[in-house]
Amino acid sequence: MPTLELTFLGSGTSAGVPMIGCHCAVCRSENTRDKRLRSSIVVSYPDGGNAEIQRTFLIDTSPDLRQQALREPEALSRLDGVLFTHAHADHIFGLDELRRFNTVMGRAIEIHAEADVLTSLHQTFPYIFERSKHPNDGYIANLIAFAREAGVPFDLCGATWTPIRLLHGRLPIVGYRVDMAGKSLAYCTDVSGIPPESHPLLQGLDLLVLDALRYRHHPTHFTVDQALAAVAEAAPKQALFTHFNHEIGHEELAARLPPGVAPAYDGLKVTL
Repeated sequence: MPTLELTFLGSGTSAGVPMIGCHCAVCRSENTRDKRLRSSIVVSYPDGGNAEIQRTFLIDTSPDLRQQALREPEALSRLDGVLFTHAHADHIFGLDELRRFNTVMGRAIEIHAEADVLTSLHQTFPYIFERSKHPNDGYIANLIAFAREAGVPFDLCGATWTPIRLLHGRLPIVGYRVDMAGKSLAYCTDVSGIPPESHPLLQGLDLLVLDALRYRHHPTHFTVDQALAAVAEAAPKQALFTHFNHEIGHEELAARLPPGVAPAYDGLKVTL
């Protein structure tokens, strides 16, 4: 029986692909796998106490969340919670769209992030988190925030989620490891370095999803070669790369990756 299911809502970098005003080969590509919204995934699995309920969790709320949800109605027919990796615009600016899921679920939506990320969300969206100061009681997301710590696991509906400390340039961020009924995956986007204490959390994985921005060096993201080196050290059963910019063509990259490693693309669904 399937345990963990993952859907890529977006596999692109902060500017998306195609980029505004760019006429390069990838931005002009007619291959649908070269069309990339901002990076985000959905993780779903049967409830640990009631397998008839399929729980659904979103990692990051990209600026394209409404478009992504409309494109993937089966993956996002419900929403049980949201987890944030960090507070950059391309990972949080879809937060306002969660108000629609309040209506769908008939309740508040839980969000999980490190304390500094929650602070940034409060500062960016004061009308959501300081409702009493809003002049009108309008159509505003209703959220319940939980502060999480890197390396400290917590339970969400029968699955164990563990924030993984990563480095995004000089910025400490997190990825997430999910363990459920003997299956495991880790999602590590916007990463340029993996601290030694995080390596054990990347061992024994069925699936590792990893940032691979481009071929050339970048100060805040893995290159393809750096991502391949991280995969070799972690040795997951399967690895998928994500968060590509317009220098990466899907088919060209797919042809040069080793067995067990592949580029993700928007709409890709994986079942473990």
